[in-house]
Amino acid sequence: MNTLSGRRPADLMAQKLALGVPALLLGGAYLAQYGFGLYPCEMCWWQRYPHFGALGLAGLSFVAPPRNLWVALAGLSIFVSGMIGGFHAGVEYGWWEGLTACSTTVEVSGDPLAAIMNAPLIRCDSAPWDLFGISLAGWNFLISCGAGIAICVLLRRGAKTT
Repeated sequence: MNTLSGRRPADLMAQKLALGVPALLLGGAYLAQYGFGLYPCEMCWWQRYPHFGALGLAGLSFVAPPRNLWVALAGLSIFVSGMIGGFHAGVEYGWWEGLTACSTTVEVSGDPLAAIMNAPLIRCDSAPWDLFGISLAGWNFLISCGAGIAICVLLRRGAKTT
């Protein structure tokens, strides 16, 4: 047990992962979007929503019992984002058809019609960037699924040390 908080180290690590992973992945997504002009397609947004939920659930775990329930739900939410990322990566690699057509990001400032006409066309079926042949959606799949599984394993390990 951790003498300061009365919680097991594995539970604390799971809690930190549940907060840190979605925060870092969302931070990276927004850096890519606003820093490097990699605007999200519709399926990219679908991957962000569970991370927003995970942040809220993980934040709740710091202030409200039952802490491990909130952490587990955050881990599940992170895993869901990873599965959406896996589906999106499959669409990008041409393994299967996507559920949506192309989408666009419209930022309205001034003339709405001009904003719509000048909005970039963002395709869900092509990766705008990759690292080692893995797209951003693929990286989200790997990181989020791995983190979601790690959170569950840590919580289970913590429960066994009681």
